[in-house]
Amino acid sequence: MIGKPVSRVDGPLKVTGRATYAYEHIPDEPTLYGVIVTATIGCGRIREIDVSEAQRSSGVRTIITHENAPAQCSIEEAHLFDYWSGRPTLSGPNVTHYGQAVAVVVADTLVEAQAAANLVRVEYDIQPGKFDLAAAEDQAYAPKQLVLGTPTDSAVGDFDAGYASAPIQVDVHYRTPYCFSMPMEPNACIAVPRGDDVVLFVSTQIVDAARDSLAATLKLDPQRVEIVSPFVGGGFGSKLSIHSEAILAAMAALRLKQPVKIALTRRQIFHAVGVRPTSIQRLRLGAGSDGRLVAIAHEATMHTNPREEFVEASAVPTRSFYAAPNRLTRHRLVPLNMLRGEDVRAPGEAPGLLALESAMDETACALGMDPIEFRILNEPQVDPEQGVPFSDRRVVECLREGARRFNWQRRQARPASIRDGRWLVGFGVAAAIRVHPQMPATARVRIEPDGSCVVLSDMTDIGTGTYTILAQVAADALGMSIDRVRVELGRSDLPTSMGSGGSWGASSSSVAVYNACASLREKLKPAAGNESASLSGLVKRNFPDGLEADGESTAMWDDPNYAAYSVHTFGAHFAEVGVDSDTGEVRLRRMLGVFAPGRILNPKTARSQMIGGMTFGVGMALLEEAIVDPRSGAFVNGDLAGYLVPVHADIPAIDAIFLDGIDDKANPLGAKGLGELGICGAPAAIGNAVFNATGIRVRDFPITLEKLLPGLPQQA
Repeated sequence: MIGKPVSRVDGPLKVTGRATYAYEHIPDEPTLYGVIVTATIGCGRIREIDVSEAQRSSGVRTIITHENAPAQCSIEEAHLFDYWSGRPTLSGPNVTHYGQAVAVVVADTLVEAQAAANLVRVEYDIQPGKFDLAAAEDQAYAPKQLVLGTPTDSAVGDFDAGYASAPIQVDVHYRTPYCFSMPMEPNACIAVPRGDDVVLFVSTQIVDAARDSLAATLKLDPQRVEIVSPFVGGGFGSKLSIHSEAILAAMAALRLKQPVKIALTRRQIFHAVGVRPTSIQRLRLGAGSDGRLVAIAHEATMHTNPREEFVEASAVPTRSFYAAPNRLTRHRLVPLNMLRGEDVRAPGEAPGLLALESAMDETACALGMDPIEFRILNEPQVDPEQGVPFSDRRVVECLREGARRFNWQRRQARPASIRDGRWLVGFGVAAAIRVHPQMPATARVRIEPDGSCVVLSDMTDIGTGTYTILAQVAADALGMSIDRVRVELGRSDLPTSMGSGGSWGASSSSVAVYNACASLREKLKPAAGNESASLSGLVKRNFPDGLEADGESTAMWDDPNYAAYSVHTFGAHFAEVGVDSDTGEVRLRRMLGVFAPGRILNPKTARSQMIGGMTFGVGMALLEEAIVDPRSGAFVNGDLAGYLVPVHADIPAIDAIFLDGIDDKANPLGAKGLGELGICGAPAAIGNAVFNATGIRVRDFPITLEKLLPGLPQQA
């Protein structure tokens, strides 16, 4: 079953409306509704909060503010991943960003809670805030480390000397805006008290993290917290951590001894759920006249909230991508009174490769080289900074196969050379790299007395197809049809995994299921002896009550392969765009991605993920940008009418293909993380295509018509 394009086993539940999401659970007891009141300033302190009128409003059960909230933990920094850290909410009068929760109103109905929330009066002592990254860039500092202890900076050789000696020098700054995850399902939670315990029906990407974070925040024993999240309507990083809706729902439910339901509005999500940091990235590439890079530097500066630090590892992919003897990468943070940064759709690689792959295109142009040949010329034989071999690296194959399929030879090296009526037509390419993070996971596989199989894990399905691929792995390993496998996910009483995120979910949990099935086969071997026997027959005769086994995946930090090899996934993106020579409007004409992510567990769901990632790349390149009000730090376009994302009409022709392969260094299945690879490099390919069409190099993303209009070539 592994590798077959199986349709989603949970598909019928979803299309018939029987898949239950967080806000749709119906507790046995009458449910109350909570509405969060948020700060209308970006920096300052609550001087007074008056809830008297709101308290008298119809149906109100309680109003919680920092003045009567229960004791909570402080901000923690000791965890390997901060998804497990406590998230104190309403813990004090200080306001560090616009939209911060300052109160929650709980009432009998949603309408009553909304009406009362509008009656909460808050007076502030407003302080001068910092909302402009460029204006405060001189206050940048170096964080202690990046995620998983990765060094903040790196240096190989002598970059300054190498760059100074290079006959071809490119020194450019790329700017990326604040971007949001924006899944279809809003962040929501229903908290149900069970005595001193609490059950949370919550939309989360990591069940174990949600439980520990909630428990740490409210100073509870984690065993008193139960998380239920069988279906998640998208996450894209926004549900790796829990947020105010979960904390406040639990806080209110425990106080009132009654279920409380809270969902963030779409506008609240823009100000309460983490954002991709805005960044300024400096790329310096020095090359010889033969096109070989002699020096490469990538310095990323981004915003962070002064209360909670977050750094995106944007320069890390540069450390492993192209050969150059002299190298430098740096990460710097600038404290701003803005919403906390969080993981958003391929964190690190997405904005980092947007800058790197655009700068590579600029360097190829300066050399007068084809951008594909320039990349191939600078392919490393080993990881340029770690000095170890790659477990599996097929960048050149992706570029060559993509060029053949995309008819790359039609591209003209001189910009603005191809016209189609009033449209200027251009071609762009970018390579892709994404680290493969293998994470710890446990799964239990049980063979029932009738020979059917049950797979159990707290792993989540965020719409990517987890139910399906885990069923495929179990069916394949146990030699049964997939309709004999049932998968149960998303509950904290099930074996622990790292959930879905960072492109680690599928491979980590699949390996755990695979190893559990291997243990089951070993238990069944003595019963079979030397004779061939059916699985159901063996179980019926020898294990009348059924049989089960647990399996684990080995975390990358415990696997010697991850020290001996550089383990990544790779790909190449190709884009053709048309730019209206009169208006500057950019239209994607077609797009192709060629990817080498190791073994493909399910080509159908995998291709869907890649096309989704590439579509996100279109958004990054042409549409997505959160505009900041310089007076308060509020996002002016804080809804899906003003914050533009691609729609069907923006994506006319897009395709994704895979190169067959197995990376036996990554894990026993040879499969690696996939979903986020689709966005890595995609926006750069579009930006490079716009340059090829117009001769205009836009370095401040997204590429909008006002950035193109002044420089468009005039028609003859």
